Amino acid sequence: MFPGTHADPSPALDDSTVRRVARIMVVDDERDTVMTLLELLRGEGYEAKGFGSGKAALEALAGFDPDVILSDIAMPQLTGWDVAEAVRKRMGDKRPVLIAVSGRYTAGADKALAQIKGFNYYLTKPCEPSALLALLGPLTANLG
Repeated sequence: MFPGTHADPSPALDDSTVRRVARIMVVDDERDTVMTLLELLRGEGYEAKGFGSGKAALEALAGFDPDVILSDIAMPQLTGWDVAEAVRKRMGDKRPVLIAVSGRYTAGADKALAQIKGFNYYLTKPCEPSALLALLGPLTANLG
């Protein structure tokens, strides 16, 4: 410290006091859905990336390391069920949180299958933004 200067009274930040922004992966073959969800999530301060296929999402999984994956079910080639199964096989049951978002598969049996495949939550399209944000808040609040 130079003569005549005063120490900054604010405490120094260390790595333990800096909160990490939640990373959310959006997977849907409908481009408009991906873009809308990305805009919503980024506007709320989340780090979000979108993918137009299950294959692209799985290829980016390790590099992005998401806390949450929002995935459509009805996609060509790899369905959301396939994505959930692959994610659970690679990363285990605890993380990331998997949220199914579907407009086609909404029956009780579909929701039960989603749970069997590894999804933690199920939202019906069109997804109400306030409902999605209310779900994400507590899920991502404790990231450090």
